[in-house]
Amino acid sequence: MKIYLESYGCTLNKSETGLYANKLLSEGAVITQNPDEADLRLIGTCVVIQHTEDRMLRRIAELSAKGKVEVMGCLSSVSAGSIESENIKLIGKSEFRSFYKGALDDIEIREASIFDGIPINQGCTGSCNFCISRVARGSLISRPISKIRGQAMIQLSHGIREIRLSSLDSAAYGKDLGTSLDRLIESVSSILGDFRIRVGMMEPGNTAGILVGLLRAYSSDKVYKFLHLPVQSGDDRILDSMNRGYHADAFRSIVKQYRSTFTDSTLSTDIITGYFNESEESFENTVKLIEDTQPEIINITRFSPRPYTADYNRKPPPTNDVKRWTAYITNLHHEIAGKKMQRQVGKFKKIYITEHGKNETSVGRDQAYRPVVVPGRHDLYSFMDCEIVDFTDTYAIGKIM
Repeated sequence: MKIYLESYGCTLNKSETGLYANKLLSEGAVITQNPDEADLRLIGTCVVIQHTEDRMLRRIAELSAKGKVEVMGCLSSVSAGSIESENIKLIGKSEFRSFYKGALDDIEIREASIFDGIPINQGCTGSCNFCISRVARGSLISRPISKIRGQAMIQLSHGIREIRLSSLDSAAYGKDLGTSLDRLIESVSSILGDFRIRVGMMEPGNTAGILVGLLRAYSSDKVYKFLHLPVQSGDDRILDSMNRGYHADAFRSIVKQYRSTFTDSTLSTDIITGYFNESEESFENTVKLIEDTQPEIINITRFSPRPYTADYNRKPPPTNDVKRWTAYITNLHHEIAGKKMQRQVGKFKKIYITEHGKNETSVGRDQAYRPVVVPGRHDLYSFMDCEIVDFTDTYAIGKIM
């Protein structure tokens, strides 16, 4: 059987889809890059905002015109079977949640190009009023540390030496098993060999409770000093309306301790602009939070009311205000990111080559997971010494030493 694969959205969704595809490969399937010649077209979907959902539906329709399609990810859960047809099969919430109870555990990594990471838990512990992912994913199910560690060893045995621990909320990991994320990281990092670990997104509310252990686990040279901590807003009134379960100063406190422990590090965060009751004051509070914490990466999303959520019938503020707020934060982000990249010029770095870039270049990551582009096509997962000689807002440019 020939399978064609596409996957969209977060790293967790891509990891699940790629792992499921590898399961099919272990059963005798082969990958094709041409959807027209495939016996099965597998698509991992995202519905975080309406625009994305509409794009997913169009793509599913295009693929189903060519033959059989299996739909994974959040759309398969929230569509309640409404898009199923003779050619379209949904892998729904209950079916996929069962994968977290054993089916994912010992899958061989047959094809590195479709492997994005290791899912560590399904669902979350939150109840955010805007989030359809929580509806699609359900309550928390964590995989045992031994199974994740075992899969990491399988991955390493196939030569994939960047381990990505993927989740909607990595900081929630293990709450249902009586363990925690820091213990998982310490177990994986204790595996012998040269490799790197990137830890996925963590919600601030759960991160605060494990911070001491988390910073200890991050001290391993094998762990990138990369923290994805989505704050969504810098205004406490908005955070309460969102039902986020923390206030802005809790985010500031986590960032302060993280930055003081790891001075060369990357902070990534998410911001929602145009939440239904956002005002000029709440926007200014968000700007102040960004200025205070200086994130290297900011993912900006306009508020999109989603079905099955408490905020579905809420109306965003006037479009012109939302556009202005979004543009301001975007420009502020570029300014912060550019200045931070500029400070890297003249520094000497040991980078870990993780991918091949355009025009005969390679992309490596420094200890802070900062991308560094160097000339030449170098061996993946090799270490290289370089000097940073130039930069853009999003990556540094290195000269091989």
